Amino acid sequence: MKKFGRISFTFLLVIAGAFIAVWAYSTFFNEPQVVTVKEESAIRYASLPADSEQTLPDLTFAAEKSIHTVVHIATQSVRTGQWSSGNPFIDEFFGLRRSEPQVRQGFGSGVILSEDGYIVTNNHVIEDAQKIKVILNDKREFEARLVGADPSTDLALLKVDGKDLPYLTYGNSESLKLGEWVLAVGNPFNLTSTVTAGIVSARARNLGINEDTYSIESFIQTDAAVNPGNSGGALVNQQGNLVGINTAIASRTGSYSGYSFAIPVTIVKKIVEDLKKYGEVQRALLGVNIGDVNAEIANKLNLERVEGVYVGAVTENGAAKEAGIKAEDVIIAVGGEKVKTSAELQEKISQYRPGDDVKVDVLRNNERKQFTVTLRNRHGDTQIVRDNVSVLGAEFVTIDNELKEKLDIDHGIMISKLDKGKLKDAGLEKGFVITSVNKKPIYEVNDFKREIGNARGGILVEGVYPNGEPAYFVFGVSK
Repeated sequence: MKKFGRISFTFLLVIAGAFIAVWAYSTFFNEPQVVTVKEESAIRYASLPADSEQTLPDLTFAAEKSIHTVVHIATQSVRTGQWSSGNPFIDEFFGLRRSEPQVRQGFGSGVILSEDGYIVTNNHVIEDAQKIKVILNDKREFEARLVGADPSTDLALLKVDGKDLPYLTYGNSESLKLGEWVLAVGNPFNLTSTVTAGIVSARARNLGINEDTYSIESFIQTDAAVNPGNSGGALVNQQGNLVGINTAIASRTGSYSGYSFAIPVTIVKKIVEDLKKYGEVQRALLGVNIGDVNAEIANKLNLERVEGVYVGAVTENGAAKEAGIKAEDVIIAVGGEKVKTSAELQEKISQYRPGDDVKVDVLRNNERKQFTVTLRNRHGDTQIVRDNVSVLGAEFVTIDNELKEKLDIDHGIMISKLDKGKLKDAGLEKGFVITSVNKKPIYEVNDFKREIGNARGGILVEGVYPNGEPAYFVFGVSK
């Protein structure tokens, strides 16, 4: 019995130990297993092309078409010292001495517009230059003459004696879209035949960089890299057509830092035509003081949209007032085409000449009215404006080296024809060689035109007769 009792006790201990082991394992060691069921979602997958199959804009055609039509322009100007009175006796008495002439050189770009050698560039590229040299992409060089310049748009037209030259055709800058690819072609830092690409970032941009009284600014803004030397170069579209002339950059350092600006071809084409035909630009004026419509003006006039051109005032005897346009009108269209900013308005009007009739739509008391405006010139009439030199009644030719040696001079222009006018009234005669105007040396006819055009008040003309006798004349040209 004792033996049976020990066996029974041992068996109960084993059973109890088993229960305790199972309980401990299930409590402290056996963690529950979690099963995650992944549910498939209904997703559609697109098959993307490989990198080599992606469609990118092909600009090689435009680059090849335009690179040979953009030229390198090198200019040279000579300026005498500023420490002379012009009278050797006064200079000697006061101890003044004329410094040695200073030769200044400049560089830029230009665009050939015709096979016979008309080239457009920026006015600031050739301004004050006595000598202008044009270098083609094939290394040929030409001496260029200045046909005319227009500071108000910063454009100038040159002419070289060439034949069968490659040239660019005009595109349509008004059809340019934001984001459209364009090429800037020019000669930055004297690196000839350089092409950069970018997109059109904005249109009709007014920067206020042109200080001319009648300035026109309606730039195409791009992010194509443009640097010093690119001025006067081409902005072309993907078809290789000229849509603008590269003119300025937005920079604090003088080098490209993100944006560049070009004069639209709508303005370029009109300026070139005027310079070829008249020798100066026929600027048509609407006769209004304008500004962009802002939120304050829109609220004041109860306008539905904050756009248009606000007329702050109309010029007395101006074209707009004569047609019936009033102050506080808002111009919304010119020639049937909408205008949203003053820059767009200037661009539209710049395409007309004095005497042209143009339809102008305005909002007045929230009612749309249309007026027919006969545009006028800066003198207040509708006549074509001729340059000041024609008023002087003379024609000129440059002098050759033989005559320079004979007269002991190194520059000057000769009066080849003299009719009634300021020069004849002042006493000048045919054959007289003009060497300076207002103490500025005259190397060619365009130097004379420039100095006469910039003169204020009296004009001093100095020169020498064919017999070597020096002379000077003083007269005035009314502005």
